[in-house]
Formats: sequence, structure tokens, C-alpha cells
Amino acid sequence: MTFPRAAQRPTIVSRAQWRADETKRDAHAHYAGGVTAVFIHHTDTPNDYDCADVPLTLRNLYTGQTRDRDWGDLGYNFLVDRCGNVYEGRAGGVDRPVVGSHTQGFNQGTAGIAAIGTFGRGTQVPAPMEHAIAALAAWKLGLRGVDPRSKVRLTSTNDKSRYPKGTSAEFDVISGHRDGNETDCPGDALFARLPAIRDMAAELQGRSAGAPSSVGVPVTLQSLHQGSD
Repeated sequence: MTFPRAAQRPTIVSRAQWRADETKRDAHAHYAGGVTAVFIHHTDTPNDYDCADVPLTLRNLYTGQTRDRDWGDLGYNFLVDRCGNVYEGRAGGVDRPVVGSHTQGFNQGTAGIAAIGTFGRGTQVPAPMEHAIAALAAWKLGLRGVDPRSKVRLTSTNDKSRYPKGTSAEFDVISGHRDGNETDCPGDALFARLPAIRDMAAELQGRSAGAPSSVGVPVTLQSLHQGSD
């Protein structure tokens, strides 16, 4: 099936390019039926990094999330640095609906995008980072024809989110981690930029200004019951 609102795929730095040690991760990726929502995160790491050093940061995050958190791999599907570079996170194929470990209860049918840094109140979100997040979301959501400004109904798959298992809740298609879980992530500054990111992503899909179109593909436990929570 093809959709009319596919956006251009951004350049994505592969796991091989940032030198992920593939022996550390779970060899088996899990997949949903499609991605119809995106959750935005921050990594809660320093902001004053040199973008040339980001591969080392990714390897450190990878080690922490596989060894210390026992997530089997990086939790995020993608990461974006302050220079606007996009990195492949969780293994399984960037164009496939890989189930991550980024938003407890709502990993099914969603993608997690993490901004590398800490974006609390008063922090400036770099324009290249903001544009890269929008471009990535536009492309990933466009694979299913989803309008980045629209709403989606998701069903919680466990009791570790804001919503008990089996509870259905409505989200913005591009939401913050805090919308699903009890957390400050992605920080007040980045969270405040989500409306602009939604509009930018819609524009990159070639959509006109105004009311969003409907999502069209509801995400439910029944339709996406493949893979882990």
C-alpha cells in the first residue's frame, strides 16, 4: 500500500557507522503493524558536546540501556544531535515499525525520537535539531499517510504508564514522553516546541495549513499485538 503524503527520508547515520557492538543486543527485533505516532524524548545528557563525538555518546547510551536497564538494545528508535544529524537507534530497520523501549505502555505502533541533550525550562533547542526531528517524523509518519498535526488513539499495554493496561487514550500524533508517562521528558523547552515541530513536519509532507486530516489507521492492541510492550 502506498500513501500520498510520503516525505523525503532524511540522511540517517547507521548503527554500523556509529560502531554499535551488535553482540550486546537482543538478536531478535519486534515489529508492530505500522507506526502512527511518535514520542519525543531527550537523553538527559550534556548539551555542550562536539557533534563529532556523538558516536561515543551513543555507544555509552547503548551500553547503559542494554546492560544496566536490560532493554535488550537502545530504547529509542532514532536519536538527533544539536547539529541536525539523525542516528539509527534500535536495530531492526529504520523503515520498519520496530517496537522500542521508549514510552512504557505505548511502544506498540509508535517510534521514539530522542534529542541528544537536556532541554529543561529556559534551554534553547537548536534549530538544526528541531528541523531534523520534524523531517524524521514527517518521513516516518508519511510511510503510513499520517498527518503530523492530527490525533491518534492508543491503548496502554501495561500498568507502567499514566494509563492502566487496556485503557485507551487520545494523543497528539507527535507527543512528548511526558504525555504517556510520569516524567519531565523531553524537558519543558523541547515540549514547548512540539506544536512548531508538528507544523513543520506537516509542511514537509506537503500539507497545507489548517485543520489536520484524520489519521485513518487506529492503533489498538488487536491491530498491533506483535512484539514487546
